[in-house]
Formats: sequence, C-alpha cells, structure tokens
Amino acid sequence: TSCMSHIDTQDFRTCHLSLFALQTLPPPQTPWCSPIKVKHGYANCRTPQGEYYKNVLGTRCDIRCQKGYELHGPLQLICQSSKRWSGKVLCKQKRCPTLSMPTNGGFKCLDGAYFGSRCEYYCSPGYQLKGDRIVTCMDNKVWSGRPASCVDTEPPRIQCPSVKEKTAEPNKLTARVFWDTPEGRDTADGILTDVILKGLPPGSHFPEGDHKIQYTVYDRAENKGTCKFLVKVRVRRCVKLNAPDNGYIKCSGDGNNYGATCEFSCIGGYELQGSPARVCQYNLGWSGVEPTCAPMNINVNVRTAAALLDQFYEKRRLLIISTPTAANFFYRMQLGMLQPAQCGLDLRHVTVVELVGVFPAQIGRIGVKLLPPSLALQLRLLLRIPHYNFNIVVMDKHGMDKERYPFPATPAELFALIDNFPLRKEEMKLQAEIGQSCP
Repeated sequence: TSCMSHIDTQDFRTCHLSLFALQTLPPPQTPWCSPIKVKHGYANCRTPQGEYYKNVLGTRCDIRCQKGYELHGPLQLICQSSKRWSGKVLCKQKRCPTLSMPTNGGFKCLDGAYFGSRCEYYCSPGYQLKGDRIVTCMDNKVWSGRPASCVDTEPPRIQCPSVKEKTAEPNKLTARVFWDTPEGRDTADGILTDVILKGLPPGSHFPEGDHKIQYTVYDRAENKGTCKFLVKVRVRRCVKLNAPDNGYIKCSGDGNNYGATCEFSCIGGYELQGSPARVCQYNLGWSGVEPTCAPMNINVNVRTAAALLDQFYEKRRLLIISTPTAANFFYRMQLGMLQPAQCGLDLRHVTVVELVGVFPAQIGRIGVKLLPPSLALQLRLLLRIPHYNFNIVVMDKHGMDKERYPFPATPAELFALIDNFPLRKEEMKLQAEIGQSCP
C-alpha cells in the first residue's frame, strides 16, 4: 500500500523488491543454519544482536578442539544467508611421530602413536634398557621421557675348573698340571672379543705351592667376566738329613724331597761307616743306615806295600818323604815347614808317610805308627824312591804318582798342586758350603 504512493515507475520497482525481501527473510530470532556440532571439540558462538539461538543468520562461532585433538579447517565459522556455515571443521586426534625401534630391542604401544597412547620399551635377553621404559604421546605431539636404547651391561659368564691338586714326581720339585681351558659365554650377542689368562697355561710345570689361575673374557661392549681357581702342587718330603760329624753331605733335588739322594763323605783322617748314600722314599722314610765318620785306623801290620796303599785308596792323598838319615838338612827343613801347615794338610786329606834311613836300619812312620823295616823297604822299591838322597812323592787318592821333588817344597807349592786335582775341586765346593777352612 505504501508503494502505491510512488508515482515513479523505478521507485515503485525498488519498493516492491524491498517488500519481497522482507517477506522472504526470517525474523532475526529464527534459527537459520543447522546447529554446530564439533566432535571432540566445541564452538563459542556470538549472535549479531544477542539472539537466543546460536545459529541465526550472521552468527560467528570460534572453533576449539579438546585436549589431544587439533583443528583441521578455519578457526571461525559464519552462518551465511545460504543457510550454510562458511566452512567445514574437524578435530582430529593428535599423533606423535613413529617411535624408532631400539637396536637389540623393541616396543609395544596401546592405541598406536595417538595422544595419550603409552608405549613400553623392552630389550632382548642380555641387554638392559637405558632411558625411560614407558613413554606417553603428549599434547604437543612429542613423546615423554628420554629416548630408549638397549645396551649390553651384563658381563659375559665363564666357569673355571675346581682346584687342581697334584703331587710332584720322584726326585722332582714340580708337577705338570693340565686342565681344559674354560669357555666364556656372552649373554647378549654371544660374541667374545678377548680371553686373557693370568698365570701359567695348562700343561706347564708348576713348582711346589699354591698358584692362582685367572681367566678374564670380554664382550663387544667391553664388559668383562672373571673366574679363578688354584693349582696346588705338593712335594712329599722326608725329614731333613744333616752331615755326620767330621763329614759332608751332598743331596740331589731339594735335599729331602721324594726321590732325592743324599751322599755322604768324611773329612781327612776319617772313614765312613754306614750307608754312603740314602734315598727319600714314598713312605717319607730314608733308605739305608745313618752314616758316621770314624777316625781312620791304618793297619801297619800288612805284608805288602800294595796292601798298605790300598787302605788309602779313594780316601787319602799321600805325601811320602824319603831321607837317608834323620839328620838330613832337607828333611829337617821339610818337617819344619809342614808342622805349622797341618790344618791345610788335613783339609786336603793328605797323610804324611816318612821313610827314614837305609836298610837294614830303615824305618817308616805314619803319624805315631811305625812301619816294619821290610814294609818300608817294599814301599821304596814299589814307588822307585832312591835310598841315598832326599825325595818327596805326592800321590792322589787313586794311588797315582802326581809329582816328585828332590828338595823341600813349601806348603804353598804343595797346596797349589793338590788343589788342581779333579777330586779336590769337588771337595772344595763341599767345604765351602759348610764353611770348613783353616784359620
């Protein structure tokens, strides 16, 4: 009716269209777009003039997602005249990056790699977890905790043999001991890089006593495993023997070990009675009879010079002094030099035999014992010693004529000669061991 007042045709058309629009548009209080439903999110809407409905024409809605979800689409939607919202939105669950599989291990997850998902790492046997065992996918799309890895911290295993005990063989102070080399086992990848032995290897000759053997194995992570055991070597021993009074002892081995042999000898002027050698037996007793050194008893009542000399065989050396008369200057000089050197003579097992005079007034003397004239004559004849001038004959323990002097010899000369005899060198070693010497 109001448009009829407009006489102008153009104005009438405009007025008519406006009335049509007013008839077709909904009143401001009428819902226009479909209600907004954001799954896993919510919309915060503002109407143009504070209308009751939140989906009237011109309504603006800010879109937000719940924790753990992220928005795909515009942040704001507008209710348009086409009865459609200005865009589409979707709240998708947040997802963390795929976890990397640890070497020598793995992981198990609940609900994949989405927000809130829990994953638990595990390691293969022989490996230990380094880092957090359980991680959770957080709202910032990052896994909680430290990255996990599986490391070999467990040492390899090795089993040594039990104690090895062995007794030394006869006349030996060592025993040869064998065992199987222990094998190490790695609990992780089964690979060992090195095996080190501390001590003697199997098959060695071990001396008496306890010996610690140690094996150490290493794996590729440089973890080490160690085992130890003892090798015990025992030597069966007899009671220690001592040298007899006025004698010597010389033993093999250690002197009293099973199988050792001890030999005995006497100093000059003494002869051995009893066993010249004794052996340490398995029952820890000595064979034979305990030896003694008794003063040497020289029998001057023998029929021949050879029988007399046999008494000294391998026992004494002889220094035979021959003179035509007791008043001989060389003879008296020789005795004068030898009397203060008696200790040196005894040390060298030397017996002095004096042949004085000319047959039938001839006599012989060994210490305080006198030889019959016939025996003294036989001795001169046997050794081819002249009757009518001074002579000295030096004989070794085997009855060999070693040296002759037609004039007096000093003790130093005689001792230098005797000390070069082969048997004498062995005696000197024994005497040095027991500290026997002349003042």
